[in-house]
Amino acid sequence: MARLRASGGYRKSCSFQTTTLIYDATYWFCEKFLDSRSRTVDQMVQAARSGRQNIAEGSRAAATTSQTELRLVNVARASLEELLLDYEDFLRHRHLPQWDADSAEAMAVRRVPQQFRGDRSDLTDLANLTDQERWALYAGWLEHDDAGVRANALICLIHQANYLLDQQIAALEKGFVEGGGYSEQLAAARLQQRGRGSARRADPTDPTDHIPDCPLCSQPMVLRTAKTGPNAGSQFWGCSAYPECRGALDLDAARESLESD
Repeated sequence: MARLRASGGYRKSCSFQTTTLIYDATYWFCEKFLDSRSRTVDQMVQAARSGRQNIAEGSRAAATTSQTELRLVNVARASLEELLLDYEDFLRHRHLPQWDADSAEAMAVRRVPQQFRGDRSDLTDLANLTDQERWALYAGWLEHDDAGVRANALICLIHQANYLLDQQIAALEKGFVEGGGYSEQLAAARLQQRGRGSARRADPTDPTDHIPDCPLCSQPMVLRTAKTGPNAGSQFWGCSAYPECRGALDLDAARESLESD
């Protein structure tokens, strides 16, 4: 049976590949230009790592929860914003110039993907490069002996990654609004399966053969189990749009309502 929702596949995403560059370059930048005993080193490396790892974790979580995926991608975005400030602080504190966004230097870094596709007929898809091949495209900046060049190149890459993550977040939000979360999709799949098997006799003892609509918002309900309170351990119907909607029905009330219809 196919998975209800796709997950994984993050290694081919531009956001993950860009943040891998940022993480590796940050590790080596801190190793070369900062005191290893400085707390800033730990903060920068962890921020770079968080930007990368949360994309991967969010991608895997997509199989069962839209909200967790969205939260983790937002965490990645916030971590990169923190790292961006660290590189800007590095330049400012050392009286080093920061490249203007439209400067020739910044534009050269930003044009790498377009130049790659035009110049490398043997490797036309940037997403299919190995990490080492992708690093080589930026090595002139990321391995430069001048700390200012490295920091500015990384600022450019962080802006690229942030743009990609903003687009990813917007797409996730749109998908959640239009398609619903995992619980809603699971309920819809169950209803579709029931429709295909409508010729069989419904099992009166199986509550999932009698999925009611929410009395408050009319969305399909999902079977839940109370975790606390006097009814802990008992099943009930809860709205699939929870927590936006808190509609609920006990099993007997839902069954009686369906039988009366």
